Amino acid sequence: MGFFTTADRALWRLALPMIFSNVTVPLLGLVDTAVIGHLDSADYLGGVAIGATVTSFLFMLLLFLRMSTTGLTAQAYGARDPVALARALAQPLLIALVAGIAILLFRTPLITLSLHLVGGSDAVLHQAHRFLDIRWLSAPASLANMVLLGWLLGVQYARAPVILLVVGNLLNIVLDLWLVVGAGMNVQGAALATVIAEYATLLIGMVMAWKVLKLRGITAAMLCQAWRGDVGRLLALNRDIMLRSLLIQVCFASITVLGARQGNEIVAVNALLMAFLTFTAYALDGFAYAVEAHSGQAYGARDRGQLLAVWRAACRQAGLVALGFALVYALCGGAIIDALTSITALRALAREYLGWQIVLPLVGVWCYLLDGMFVGATRGREMRNSMAIAAAGFALTLLTIPRLGNHGLWLALMVFLALRGLSLGWLWRRLWRHNRWFPVDGRSPVE
Repeated sequence: MGFFTTADRALWRLALPMIFSNVTVPLLGLVDTAVIGHLDSADYLGGVAIGATVTSFLFMLLLFLRMSTTGLTAQAYGARDPVALARALAQPLLIALVAGIAILLFRTPLITLSLHLVGGSDAVLHQAHRFLDIRWLSAPASLANMVLLGWLLGVQYARAPVILLVVGNLLNIVLDLWLVVGAGMNVQGAALATVIAEYATLLIGMVMAWKVLKLRGITAAMLCQAWRGDVGRLLALNRDIMLRSLLIQVCFASITVLGARQGNEIVAVNALLMAFLTFTAYALDGFAYAVEAHSGQAYGARDRGQLLAVWRAACRQAGLVALGFALVYALCGGAIIDALTSITALRALAREYLGWQIVLPLVGVWCYLLDGMFVGATRGREMRNSMAIAAAGFALTLLTIPRLGNHGLWLALMVFLALRGLSLGWLWRRLWRHNRWFPVDGRSPVE
């Protein structure tokens, strides 16, 4: 078998545009970090780090809106079912809008509670509150954009997610520079830039989705009726993926919370270093998204050959890209740190933990790909169980913090990623060997 087969080309056709668009997400984070990191106090950077972590925890808890939408849409696409295709958009979009409006209306008590749980110095928490009070105005648009991204990815309309992510994030970057640096709005400028960009992205996404709906012969009347029916399947799937998302967000929030309890410099340094991991993860997620779409299509068509071919291609190509990231961080990590902050103490401290950023891409790539396999097959239960195992390993590894300090946090994160990959790999192999990946009665595994 060659290294670059037809399956590899099919994978890259969807993965490459997703990689380029995905990296604009952490690029935005890098710009935020660099802009805030060059202000005259580490309190600003710490505040944005905590604010971004709290936002990620809340919004990513609802990541099932994107993940379940991709899986169900890809299956409907593979089965050539326009009714199911309309339902895969309408139902999660309604959930997203209701949840987003609730967050917007109750953001003040939610912010107060969140920051109380996080803890940290008064100065850092004050900046975090200023950031969140504006940032969460975007909640309805942010959650609706998850659904639109997942749906457009599920129908393998590769250009649409690219346009959504690139245009939205580039607009955010431009506004970030203007509002933070030009207008002197500090953390509030970074938050307002995101709010404006999210609503602009929502408008673009709605136009693109409507274009695809018309091409698939789905009318407005069909879409209005699509929120009815088969709700139980969606709720069961979303329940499992939400629990999975809750566990992952607890683990990642722990990095910021436990870092904050070690001091302002540690929480700021971890924010800098998380930029490495986030950039890598979003880039490799381009492959995971492609696997989701192909896995879901193969599930809908019950095509074993297509599924195996795309999995092998993903292992080859994503593994090579992960190795490339590790080499770049090994050779240029110090220069990247210097570009992100001008604070000398933070530069020196960040270099002490740079080795973890070299290892993490090689450990994490496998869990990203396997996530894609299970999302496409809408196997939320297995994803939930795997995440529980990984979270338990993460929690146990945190016991090393009294001896290892901040290195214990990064060790726990590596264990977390490794256990996700190992447990999902074992489940995938077990289901495949027992011929249970495609249910024999034709029903979804969440039913």
